Amino acid sequence: MYNMKRYTVALVRERLAEALDEAERGEPVFIERKGVRYRLSLDTEKPRRQRRASRIEVVDPAVAEGKWTWDWTATGVRFRARKS
Repeated sequence: MYNMKRYTVALVRERLAEALDEAERGEPVFIERKGVRYRLSLDTEKPRRQRRASRIEVVDPAVAEGKWTWDWTATGVRFRARKS
């Protein structure tokens, strides 16, 4: 079983990374300030990812349907119709 770790606010300012590591390992961590005890624990809920708005606007229907391809050339990229 783990030992309960207690920090004062002043001490946790100096050792925040250590306190976070202990909480991540599942060890109980308490911070006391003016007689009030706070518990530091790991939030197991995963944050939801938000979808980004697309930065690419498809103008040509042939591009949207995948009927094209591209090649590298000495001067840059060259787009061409895909062979059927």
